Amino acid sequence: MMASRIIVGLVAIVLPMIAHGQSSSATGGKKMKITSSAFQQGANIPSKFSCDGADTSPPLQIQEIPPAAKSLVLIVDDPDAPSGLFTHWIAWNISPQTSTIAEGSAPKGTQGTNDFGKSGYGGPCPPSGTHRYFFRIFALDQEINLAAGSKRAQLDSAMKGHVIAQGELMGHYSRSH
Repeated sequence: MMASRIIVGLVAIVLPMIAHGQSSSATGGKKMKITSSAFQQGANIPSKFSCDGADTSPPLQIQEIPPAAKSLVLIVDDPDAPSGLFTHWIAWNISPQTSTIAEGSAPKGTQGTNDFGKSGYGGPCPPSGTHRYFFRIFALDQEINLAAGSKRAQLDSAMKGHVIAQGELMGHYSRSH
């Protein structure tokens, strides 16, 4: 009897936290899936999607978007850059009904400024060695009030406390010099 009261009490505390994106998990709650037909998780990204090729964005598929999602955010970054985290693409206020982003196209939403100083996608272009590139998708409980061209720090700040699910796809890339 006492154990069941404790469980009911914990459920009453934890469920509202999860519903409001306050899960104790660092991943922001539930998991989503982001995949690409161009490369598999942990595999090499084809050069066509890099500065050595057409520098076009790879096709992306998004699955398991929570019904409570009001908007999606896409972030592509490289944590192995010599200067630290380097952002290759940010987009927000993407419709939660979006399940695909076609090769070479931006999702319908708002584009931010990447660390190349441009809006839109900037492909892998490591100065040396093999780098990891993370394609992350986030489901938010609201839309974000940021102007087009905003930078990563502004986006990160606006997302804080609003992520209800996320997923990631990681690929490697190295240039042949």
